[in-house]
Amino acid sequence: MSRAPAGAPAALLALLLASVAAPACAADLQAAIDAAADGDTIRLGPGIYRAVARPYRDPLCGNCLEHRTAAEASVGFSILGKRIVLIGAGPEETVLITGAGYGIYLEEAGGSVVEALSVTGGRRDADGNATDAAIVVRGGAVRLQDLWIRDNTDQVEGVVVGIAGVVGREGAEIDVRRCRIADNGWDGVALYRGATATIADNVIEGGRGAGIGITWDAAALVLRNRISGCWKGIGTFGNARAVARNNAVFDNLGWGIVAAGSSFLEATHNVVVRNGNCGLAVWSEEAIGIFSGNVAADNGWREEWVCPRVGFWHRGRQERFPVPWNLAAGNAEGSWRSEAGEEPAGPLVEEPPGFLGPVDFRPAPGSPLLDGGDPESTDGDGSRSDLGLTGGGAGRSGPGAPPPPLPPARDRIGSAAWAETR
Repeated sequence: MSRAPAGAPAALLALLLASVAAPACAADLQAAIDAAADGDTIRLGPGIYRAVARPYRDPLCGNCLEHRTAAEASVGFSILGKRIVLIGAGPEETVLITGAGYGIYLEEAGGSVVEALSVTGGRRDADGNATDAAIVVRGGAVRLQDLWIRDNTDQVEGVVVGIAGVVGREGAEIDVRRCRIADNGWDGVALYRGATATIADNVIEGGRGAGIGITWDAAALVLRNRISGCWKGIGTFGNARAVARNNAVFDNLGWGIVAAGSSFLEATHNVVVRNGNCGLAVWSEEAIGIFSGNVAADNGWREEWVCPRVGFWHRGRQERFPVPWNLAAGNAEGSWRSEAGEEPAGPLVEEPPGFLGPVDFRPAPGSPLLDGGDPESTDGDGSRSDLGLTGGGAGRSGPGAPPPPLPPARDRIGSAAWAETR
């Protein structure tokens, strides 16, 4: 293979990376990143790019009770202190094998973009305090799009946590769009300690943790994602804040959507179907928010594990967390359970939702979802709001609405991703 001379400009290294087949050129990727100037673009041609893992002592722990807890970790590729655009030839053509706990680590890399490639082959760090993920972002606004983050499944005996898909840490501002995050060893997307994110139009499937977890004082806007085959769906914890709209959360092992701790969660126009225990849950008396316009159907197919097998479970009060204008049907132990003995704050429709198909959750003609939502809310076409995925302004229910995302590539029930650890 051709090699650039020592001190070669980033542009020349980028050209080599775009034209030389991997894995021979893999070592040059980190060299190109290191040599690149702020604002440079590095284009990767088809091939396999294998990182050389380096030890990293993380001075903080993103998910520990004591934030100032150091963690021993490892880093594959890294972008530090500058804006780099890293673009592959497509997620099936350009494959980064990281061999590390923090697969791609971006720190204070505001304006950086990682696009059109796969990230796989992470190795779990032995220190359980390390927030291992295929991509870890700390500080700065970073865009992750059109990625395939897959098969980061390495485990260490005695360490419960695995490798997540994407982790946002202190000060990160992440935009995660149109990614497929599949078969990883922990949460699909996890946000900790002041991270913020927009998580939109992704397929998240087959993970050992939650599809999306927003924890501590993190915040997120969660739109139009499909989450299936994970232990759990979408959750807010600690004093996190999130808005979750028009997501399909289905065929997960435990809960669908939950608000815990003193978190805030607005969950509207979601479809929560065939999850193992409850559909949507207010897990704490301190949580605040609203569940409106949602569909909870056919949940509770396995024995109680994390919550009752009902459509909606409420441990708080309607005055802090109202639950109006929803549909619940076919849940194993009923549509509604309130530990305070309250009724829902608004109508709860109890009839089959009438979807177009088993994984196409748009309403069929004659479905009660059509124009069945809050009459004070409207859809994108100006009509009364639907219940479920096509409801509200984020549902894209008007002319030109995109087709639903493809269903999962294979049936997740009984797969390795469902192996249960308590």
